[in-house]
Amino acid sequence: MPAATDRGVVLRRLGEDDAERYRAFRLRALRDFPAAFTSSFEEESARPLSATVRRLVPPGRPDDAVLGAFDAAGDLVGSAGIAVPPRRQERHQATLFGMAVAPHAGGQGVGRALVERILEIAASAGLLQVGLTVSEGNLPAERLYRSCGFEVWGREPRALLVGGRPVAKLHMVRMLDGHGGPGG
Repeated sequence: MPAATDRGVVLRRLGEDDAERYRAFRLRALRDFPAAFTSSFEEESARPLSATVRRLVPPGRPDDAVLGAFDAAGDLVGSAGIAVPPRRQERHQATLFGMAVAPHAGGQGVGRALVERILEIAASAGLLQVGLTVSEGNLPAERLYRSCGFEVWGREPRALLVGGRPVAKLHMVRMLDGHGGPGG
């Protein structure tokens, strides 16, 4: 169900009908900000549209979702996903993935609205924590996640090689049950 935010953005779960629009949005983000994503533009652009559909509507994974943020004109200006592991002993947590905000929508609260909605979904499902990774040096994203209560629990040096340049990833977590920080 779509939800309007106080930031003038409508958030809703993306489905099969959104695949082409989401794919184009994601490819622009991968092309323009390659160090921000684990996937590369080249790999993703070679994949068929059916792979995008599976990302939006993963078979056998009803708890997984990709949210879209739409502006007043109905344009997709942001997206973020939530994935819950299928294994029983890991099902207390989720991963926030694929966060992207169109450059012209930056600084308008789109990213915050997406993160807050992902956290609401996780909390309403009874999950205890949400994790994510962010490329070190992506300061707007790092600031956003910290302001939403995420804490760094680790740093992975050379997690990516983008154009031959190493990029470290920060591992972050947000506890939803009020118990402990990253240490436990």
